[in-house]
Amino acid sequence: MHYDGGTGTTPPPSPSPTPNRKKISLLPLIFLIFYEVSGGPFGIEDSVKAAGPLLTILGFIIFPFIWSIPEALITAEMSTMFPENSGYVVWVSSSLGPYWGFQQGWVKWLSGVIDNALYPILFLDYLKSGFPVISSGLPRANAVLALTFALTYVNYRGLSIVGLTAVLLGVFSILPFVVMCLMSVPKVEPLRWFVVSEGLKGVDFGLYLNTLFWNLNYWDSISTLSGEVVNPSRTLPKALFYALLLVVLSYIFPVLAGTGALPLDQELWTDGYFAEIGRVIGGGVWLSWWIQAAAATSNIGMFLAEMSSDSFQLLGMAERGMLPDVFAKRSRYGTPWVGILFSASGVVLLSWLSFQEIVAAENLLYCFGMVMEFIAFVRLRVKYPAASRPFKIPVGVWGSVLMCVPPTVLIGFIVALSNLKVAVVSFVAVVIGLVLQPCLKLVERKGWLSFSVSSHLPDLMALS
Repeated sequence: MHYDGGTGTTPPPSPSPTPNRKKISLLPLIFLIFYEVSGGPFGIEDSVKAAGPLLTILGFIIFPFIWSIPEALITAEMSTMFPENSGYVVWVSSSLGPYWGFQQGWVKWLSGVIDNALYPILFLDYLKSGFPVISSGLPRANAVLALTFALTYVNYRGLSIVGLTAVLLGVFSILPFVVMCLMSVPKVEPLRWFVVSEGLKGVDFGLYLNTLFWNLNYWDSISTLSGEVVNPSRTLPKALFYALLLVVLSYIFPVLAGTGALPLDQELWTDGYFAEIGRVIGGGVWLSWWIQAAAATSNIGMFLAEMSSDSFQLLGMAERGMLPDVFAKRSRYGTPWVGILFSASGVVLLSWLSFQEIVAAENLLYCFGMVMEFIAFVRLRVKYPAASRPFKIPVGVWGSVLMCVPPTVLIGFIVALSNLKVAVVSFVAVVIGLVLQPCLKLVERKGWLSFSVSSHLPDLMALS
């Protein structure tokens, strides 16, 4: 059986990718995953406000077993099985067919672009206290455009530059929390960790679950860079493991330090409160400023990582014949310049939405894509049990099913907690994808644009 991306025709030869482009090694890949998922403990403060220290600490210990570890394991297995830039798109295509593979690509790309629209806004929010002119109006709009353009150019210049930048920004973002945690040790009172909001009656479970979910998902995003990784069958699983440790520890220890060293006032635990914790623990403003600077630069790292993932996904879909050939074109730096332009345009168009609307909308679209990934993972285990899997989760078919049950239940809670406005917007976005794929097939049949499967790709469906 040969998978041709749904064209139904033998693909014409396509130029292979630039042979001299640099591929990503282990360390940059770890930090790219770190920024795809986290970027540091910025934004987790609301979990303490919603539920108190005990449930927050337990949440960041237990939640990775329910969601992050299963998602990371599935990503490792499927990315090494299909080491190409379409990532989760080809997982779903090989299992459910190219139509649903396209839907997966649409909702995941849109979710990523919506997510990326946050980061220029958050970066400017950290700067507006020092530069009030960018707090509103035309100056703020111009600042968003200028920042988006500058970061887009970094992505255009090459994935090796993005990877190196991610490493440097990651070290800078983590270090102030290492210092804060060490300085907090003499001040910690462990009994403060066992407080729960009014004995569970005061817990805001919607805010609590959304905060945990938003800060511990997107492990699968790195799959769209699989074709750019040195020896992906070994490098990707290692990078996911080390990134998982880095993310979880970067959440737990700052929460332990902040809740253990200071008297608890849950209302103060909102975005940016770690800077105040740093000021108190550090005995001056120097640590507070460092944490604020780390928070600002962390948004740059998240933007760069997300845009790389989004743009290479479009390149991978074009190489599989799902998008016009123009999306498969690379710049002289090896980057998918058309995909970068499309992703940057989406960021600019969505930057007017509020923070809460962005997070809620991306969570719903992301959930839709994750359900299809779980189905694809189990279905491929059933259809092709003997297929080559350089990294394989040591469970059988029923073990695979059981592993997907807890995150699927969690998805049900996230969807149930969404408001009507966000649900309608997300539903409309899904319907657009359902219509867009047949429209593109019509464009292909009419010959208005060129579509083809790149000749350098392996016959992925010769699995048995």
